[in-house]
Amino acid sequence: MELIHPEVTGQALAILRSLDLIEGFDITLLMLVLYVHFNEVSKKNFNGIAAAMSLYMVHWLVEIINALIQHFSGHALWTVPGHTTYLILVGVGIEISLMFSIAGLVASKQLLDDPKAKILGINNRLFVVLANAAFFSLCEIPLEKSPHFAWVYPWWGALPVFVTVYIPFLCAAIYSYDWPREKQKRFIGTLLVINASALLVFGGLLGWI
Repeated sequence: MELIHPEVTGQALAILRSLDLIEGFDITLLMLVLYVHFNEVSKKNFNGIAAAMSLYMVHWLVEIINALIQHFSGHALWTVPGHTTYLILVGVGIEISLMFSIAGLVASKQLLDDPKAKILGINNRLFVVLANAAFFSLCEIPLEKSPHFAWVYPWWGALPVFVTVYIPFLCAAIYSYDWPREKQKRFIGTLLVINASALLVFGGLLGWI
């Protein structure tokens, strides 16, 4: 199969986890993200925090899978070939990852108080999932045309991203918002263990990702 940008894989691997690219504003971004989370904790908005962390855990699972696809097939579905201050995995830099750490919280702010209320005839939870998934998918179109991000396969684009990436992201965030606290903890905790184990084994021990 002819690839769209086969060269981006080598470009991404050349800067993977290179400390030479780190900039001082990474600390600023981190502090801003921490401020957002601690501000929600101070307001006791634990459902919003659960939404944020649920999306973030799914984000990491998807990025690990994408990195494993790169290892076994030679090319990931998407890569970050440059213009990042720290490439964590082949398809995600620190800036995007920090953004996803609060994306679920932002989406939860759009929910109506009544879980059964409708927007344009659609349940408001489902509406927020679809609207935000569509927004993120459309944002990838101009991003992919920049030097910051690349889709590698010709069949991979906004629609597959919408269905297989952003709908799961937003479903995790929005539906976990209404779950009982113990279910939220189990979901987030289980994915945390899976992601941490995968990073340790596939990254630290085997060097695959």
